[in-house]
Order: sequence, then structure tokens, then C-alpha cells
Amino acid sequence: MRTILVILRKEFLQVFRNKAMLPIIFVMPVIQLLVLSFAANYEVRNLRIDIVDQDRSAWSQRLRSKMLASGYFQLNGAPAHVKAAYENLERDRADVVLVIPPHFERNLVRHNEAGLQLLVNAINGSKAGLANGYATSIIRSFNQDIRLEWLALDQRNGPSRIDVSWSNWFNPGMNYKYFMVPGILVVLVTMIGAFLSGMNIVKEKEIGTIEQLNVTPIRKHHFIIGKLLPFWIIALFELALGLGLGKLIFHLPMEGSLLWIFLFAAVYLLVMLGMGLLISTFTDTQQQAMFITWFFIIIFVLMSGLFTPIESMPGWAQRITWFNPITYFVKVIRMVMLKGSGWLNIWPSLLVMGAFAVVLNAVAVWNYRKTV
Repeated sequence: MRTILVILRKEFLQVFRNKAMLPIIFVMPVIQLLVLSFAANYEVRNLRIDIVDQDRSAWSQRLRSKMLASGYFQLNGAPAHVKAAYENLERDRADVVLVIPPHFERNLVRHNEAGLQLLVNAINGSKAGLANGYATSIIRSFNQDIRLEWLALDQRNGPSRIDVSWSNWFNPGMNYKYFMVPGILVVLVTMIGAFLSGMNIVKEKEIGTIEQLNVTPIRKHHFIIGKLLPFWIIALFELALGLGLGKLIFHLPMEGSLLWIFLFAAVYLLVMLGMGLLISTFTDTQQQAMFITWFFIIIFVLMSGLFTPIESMPGWAQRITWFNPITYFVKVIRMVMLKGSGWLNIWPSLLVMGAFAVVLNAVAVWNYRKTV
């Protein structure tokens, strides 16, 4: 135990004396949290829309007002001809074109139906999908309002109004930051655990001190624990700092207990440290360790469900996520913070994470002893 404490003291002194590492550990995660939390936004607003109103009726004006009042669209222009709107779309001056044909109101009253044309710039597929969804939802709401008004005028066919009450569970305000910030915290903790731990051991190889350490009376498990434990502690501190900033700046809810988050994070970091140690056994320079770690981390992050739902992935990709540690932590931290989940909900993921930790660290230690 005394040997481990001595190595820990030496490692912490190295970390705090390294002027290049201190900003990486304490400054960059804070900046990344703040920037990514505002930038990684699922909502798209201020979409430029051209509205070609060829009807000029009361209902066409009402539809136009409803579209612009939604907050998702801003009027780019109201050309009199469809051709001018097409040109704006082709030249990327407009994102959406809504064409209201002549006799829109008359057809709606006489024939109980009317057509609209919606053109969306789909160069950016994600943006186009959201724009189409927003516009379709607004038009559907406009149609429903009209039907309710007609129903109210004809008392013989039914009630004067239908009221629908609804609520969103777990995130009533649909605040995307409540959904994104916990996931971003997982990524930042992962960076500390995987990147720095692996690079720290490889650094001993680069400067040639690994052989000197191996011939000392220090046992290899003492050396590994002493090398990895500081980053386990630092990563947990980063998580606490991130949660504090999230509460202070973004007013993140905390429906569950912090105990479950830190318990899961403690086991999760053992997985990331084992991954860093395993990579360090195959590399000889910090640059090699960084590139290999980045290769795996970028795949893990993109397939973790942080940015896109796992359910929307192909079947083979969903099966790959079973072996992605980040997937489990993102799911657990969101469940605890937003739903108030406890032990009964997180223990299956914790069990899987424990198995990952045992396997990865066992392989890493075995390979380390074999090659060094």
C-alpha cells in the first residue's frame, strides 16, 4: 500500500507540474461542455421560407401567419410567381417554399379539400427533414383548427370543441440541453480516462524510464495501479465539476441520486482505464496511442445513442452497440437525471460494465506483463 501511495504522489506531482497537461484536464473539458451544449442542438430555427400566395384569401393569410408565428420560419420573400421562388431555392437563398394555389379557400369550402405545394432544399438532409416536419406539423394543426371551427358551427354533428390534454414525461419543456449535456459529460469523462491514462504509460516508454521502473522492486500491479488511479480520481472530479456547471448554467434536473451516477462512473472508468492500458501495450509513442484511442472513441461516441437514436440504426449496428461502453453510461446518466431511476433500473447495465472492466483489464495486464 505504501508503494502505491508513493507512486500516486509522484504521478500527481507530474500532472500538476506539467503545464501542457493541466489545461487539457481542467480547462478544455469546461470549454467543450459549454460549447458543445449550445452547439449540439436538435432544433433548427429561423429557416428561410418563401411563401407564394396565389389565393390571397383570408385562410391563405391565416396559414401564412401561423407558419411565421411558429418561430421555426422567417419570411425570406413573398414572390408573386413560383418561378422566382424556385430560383431562390436553387441559389440557396431559401430553405423552404410554400406554394398556396389559386382558389385554395374556395376548394376547401366547396370540396372539403385543397392542395398545397411544399418544396424543401434537401442539400442538408437532416435540416431538410426537420424543416419538412415542422411545416407539415403546422399545416396539420391549421387543418385541425379549421375542422374544429366547422364542427362548432354545426352543432347537430357533435360538440362545439374537442379539448386534448397532453404532457411530456421526464422532460416537460422539451429542453434539448437536458438531453444532451449528460451525454456530453460522458464523452468528456471518457476522454480523460482513455486518452490520458494510455498516453501516461506510453510516455515512460518514450523517455526510456519504463525499463528502469521494471528493474526496481516495484511490482507490476503496484506500477499499473499507481499509474492509472490518478486519472480515475481526476475523471471523477471532472464529472462532479461538469454536473455542478450543468446545474448552475443549464439548470439540469436531478431526479435520481448522484450516488448511482458516481457508482456507475467508477466502474465505467475502470473500463476506460483498461482500454488505455491495453492500447499502451501495443504502442511505443504517445502519438500512436492517441491515434488508436481516437479511432475507437469516435466510433463509440457516434454509435452510443448520444446524437442519433440507437433504434434508428440498422440491426447489425444495434448489435455492435451491445459492446459499446459509452452506450450504457449515456443511457444510465440520462435515466438517473431525467427519470429518477435507481438500482432496479441500472443494475443490468452495471453488471455488463463490470464484466467489461474485468475482461479488458485482465487482458491488458496479461499483455503488459508479456511484452514489457
